[in-house]
Amino acid sequence: MTSGPDGRPDQTAGHRSNGMSFALILAPALLAAVLMLNAESELLDIIFASIADAYLQVSTFVAATFLIIYGLERALKIDATAMLKRDTIWQVPVAAGLGALPGCGGAIIVVTQYVTGRLSFGGVVAALTATMGDAAFLLIAREPITGLSMIVLGFSVGTLSGWIINAIHGGDFLRGSQTTPDAMIEAEHDDASTRLLDQLWMLILIPGMVLAGLVAFQVDVDALFATESFDRPATLLGVIGGTLAMSMRLAPRFGIKGDAAFSASAGLVRRTISDTNFVTVWVIFAYLVFELSVYFLGLDLKTVFDGWALLTPMIAILLGFLPGCGPQVLVTTMYLSGIIPLSAQIGNALSNDGDALFPAIAIAPKVAIVATLYSAVPAVILAYGWLFWME
Repeated sequence: MTSGPDGRPDQTAGHRSNGMSFALILAPALLAAVLMLNAESELLDIIFASIADAYLQVSTFVAATFLIIYGLERALKIDATAMLKRDTIWQVPVAAGLGALPGCGGAIIVVTQYVTGRLSFGGVVAALTATMGDAAFLLIAREPITGLSMIVLGFSVGTLSGWIINAIHGGDFLRGSQTTPDAMIEAEHDDASTRLLDQLWMLILIPGMVLAGLVAFQVDVDALFATESFDRPATLLGVIGGTLAMSMRLAPRFGIKGDAAFSASAGLVRRTISDTNFVTVWVIFAYLVFELSVYFLGLDLKTVFDGWALLTPMIAILLGFLPGCGPQVLVTTMYLSGIIPLSAQIGNALSNDGDALFPAIAIAPKVAIVATLYSAVPAVILAYGWLFWME
């Protein structure tokens, strides 16, 4: 900050700098909104729909997860990460419980704690095995008993798998001789912000959470809130929210720092926004990769299952390895439509990591991949056990 004539810090210059940062970071979101409102291209529609879906179907739930966890820490004066301390019998089931939460917020927290040295490798396996991602919302909405059963199954199998993995490999498996300091992990989540940007972010999140709840229960929110002049209000909100999150996250890469003092604060809202932005970038990337692959390559995953009854559970398990919730939601949709049996749904629910896999790979790639492969073992056993004995 520059000094004024009296030698004191020039507050006006600081305000101008923050104002400029606010404008530069907000500009991509406004540009995206304008392009969406005037787009007449199928490709642009797919891109904007992917950004909106990622925000409404994932980011809002991730933010809610962080708000709850960080809020409980603050209210109860506890450190939730202390519950994940290694060498305690409760560490693995706690990790599995976080992973079992719909969405990927809990799984991200688990992977972060592993990298900082607080959590065993079995805890990561437990969380990723228990994670079902956004497909859990769809299943709960359409078949509540089945959906809750999948969550309980994921938690139980994840916990057992984590204990077995720790017994075989030990808690430090794949960690290496060095752990990553907390400061480095936190730096991975740094984004550019000002107080006004954070307030705007939260202002968008509040209606976003309402829309996300409706979307989770398969309500067409665009149709519900459409007017005569505009038929996609929910998508517009998702595009603005998703693009703003990406812009705040990526701004430091382009030299836009925002208010450094404010961004460094560790308050409840600031931590939630920073961590959610980190996840959002990877989730949007995953959605775009999937949707654009379908668009350009003409992929139709439904045809993969035709005529392969015995291999259907294995195909569903392999699809679970694909990052992102898109393929997993499609598998669940096919189960609900009667195209694939419950055995395939069980296999996919245990093998998939939903939107957690991309950010997990960003933090600890080898750990994420090996843990995902380990989750396939119980998926194969239980899926084919159900197929041969119950179907």
